[in-house]
Amino acid sequence: MSQHREINSIADIDLLTESVDLECKLALGSDGQGKLPKDFWPTYSAMANTEGGLILLGVQEKRGRFQAKGIPTPSTIRKELADLLGNRNKVSVNLLSDGHITELQLDNVRIVAIEIPRASRKQRPVFINGNPLGGTYRRFHEADQVVPDEEVKLMLSESQAESLDYRVLAKFGMRDLSLPSLHAYRQTHATLNPGHPWSELDDLTFLREVRAWNTDRDTGEDGLTVAGLLMFGKFQSIQDEFPHYALDYQERPEAKTEKRWIDRVWLDGSWSGNLYDFFRTVYPKLTAGLKIPFALKKGLRDEDTPIHEALREALANTLIHADYRQRTRLLVVKRPDMFGFQNPGNLRIPIELALRGDEPDSRNKRLAHLFGFVRIGEKAGTGIPRIMAGWKSQHWRQPSLTEEYEPSPRTILRLQMLDLFPPGVLDILRAQFRDRFESLDETCRLALATTLTERRLTHTRLCELTGLHPSDVTKSLRSLVSQDFLVSEGSGRGTVYRFRGARKIASEDVFSYPGSPNLAPSSQNLTESSQNLTESSPNLDPTENDRDEFGRLISDHFTMPFVDDLKHLEPNFLTQLEQIATPPRTLRKLDREKMIETILKLCELHYIRLDSLASLINRKPGTLQGQYLTQLCRDQKLRMAFPDKPNDPRQAYTKA
Repeated sequence: MSQHREINSIADIDLLTESVDLECKLALGSDGQGKLPKDFWPTYSAMANTEGGLILLGVQEKRGRFQAKGIPTPSTIRKELADLLGNRNKVSVNLLSDGHITELQLDNVRIVAIEIPRASRKQRPVFINGNPLGGTYRRFHEADQVVPDEEVKLMLSESQAESLDYRVLAKFGMRDLSLPSLHAYRQTHATLNPGHPWSELDDLTFLREVRAWNTDRDTGEDGLTVAGLLMFGKFQSIQDEFPHYALDYQERPEAKTEKRWIDRVWLDGSWSGNLYDFFRTVYPKLTAGLKIPFALKKGLRDEDTPIHEALREALANTLIHADYRQRTRLLVVKRPDMFGFQNPGNLRIPIELALRGDEPDSRNKRLAHLFGFVRIGEKAGTGIPRIMAGWKSQHWRQPSLTEEYEPSPRTILRLQMLDLFPPGVLDILRAQFRDRFESLDETCRLALATTLTERRLTHTRLCELTGLHPSDVTKSLRSLVSQDFLVSEGSGRGTVYRFRGARKIASEDVFSYPGSPNLAPSSQNLTESSQNLTESSPNLDPTENDRDEFGRLISDHFTMPFVDDLKHLEPNFLTQLEQIATPPRTLRKLDREKMIETILKLCELHYIRLDSLASLINRKPGTLQGQYLTQLCRDQKLRMAFPDKPNDPRQAYTKA
């Protein structure tokens, strides 16, 4: 990261707010000389468990503005930090060396910059106060959030296991396998490997050879391995071991986010439900309709283009790297403009290493071998680079690889079949902005073209597209805002850029589920204020009329889901909310501070509609809004989804 070396003024901090995970703390202590604040440690844990970040001590941030107060005696903080980092009762692992801690001269005072690296898989979870349960944090926008106990346990398990699919399932046997799946796999293997000695083996011996069946060396018990069950098992048997296991393929008819599909493969009971059958059913559907250029290989037509190879790698990677213990479904989407791949679980290595193919760390190494035996999936670590190369061969926009943590960890790969500058988009922008557009540099023009085609723009996305240093990207975005091309919404890494003059999002946009207009390059509806710019969104799976696994409404207009109707919520999740709301549900008179604490807890990590919130805490909507919600918004403890209409009966709130 080394971003602190570029900080010479408050303006430099302002540039960093979107390019790194940044936290500023006053850290003066009671004597005003400097002391490590108590809330340093949750931030340390959160940054280490997410993407790392930068903590500046001696800088005060208030409503997005920075002021350097300085640390009179930085050595005191450095000594305290060194002492506590070595105390395992304070923090589980020391990630810092001398090079991570720097004293900087800023506005005539000295501040302390502490660079927190991302912890490796084996170091996570990084927790504080001696207990991973309740002491493990991660970053969510600019906040430090406690990681749920269930996910902490998965992190602990993953930190110790080189691969999650070696385990022998002693109570699972041949009866749990789909024999047609196994025999189809064996036939493919024999065809690809004529004369191979495995072809003459019986099924059980073959399974042993490919490590789909094994003996537990500690207990001596025989059984299917996790890899064997996932690859060849029956759906009911797989779900006995992995209750949240879900596979879904959808072909959607239009280049916009919507729930409607024209072809689907999901766990409906009509097929085995295992990974091998999912791959061999879905891959032909993904590649159907691709334009195959004529090419010869050894005198024969070669139909395996770089795009076929990229899609094969993407599908195999999704299946191999998924964490099937997580609640997120594995989802593959095909649209006229893109392919999307979502798998449960985050990457085991940083995104930049995955993109380069460095330091491969497969979550399911035996699954990788099983697919490799039938020539699906390339050598470890080369999959993502091959996908990138395939897309680059068509001069399409660079694929987007992202991690999300809420409502549960997931990794999303989006392969857009869009030129870097889609045909017609530049014509629209030239017609709209005339000479002003021509005077922009290539980065700014790309930013506007992306905003038009993708409906919104973020700092991270423009970094992906340009490969520029994050601070250079920030400068370009700030320039576009200052010249009135774009407006920014949000702050820090949550900042989103849209065209100036775009209509504010209203409640009917979220709860009426209107159709999303497609980009029409020939559109004549462009006004000087850009009010009628229409764009299509490439998002994989938030859709305007879809719901997440907890039953919360996903809207393309917001980064967080909505609790819009309690009857749609998953029963266990609804029970959790009701438990939080127990005090006001059971008591007609409740201490005001306790009521506020309950409201804020219910509004964490999502928007919740007024009527749903009122129902949860057993109060009338008008009373709740008048006595609590309006003031909490004024105090900046809550944030409204639709601030232009504060009294909208469909108003929704989230913790600020």
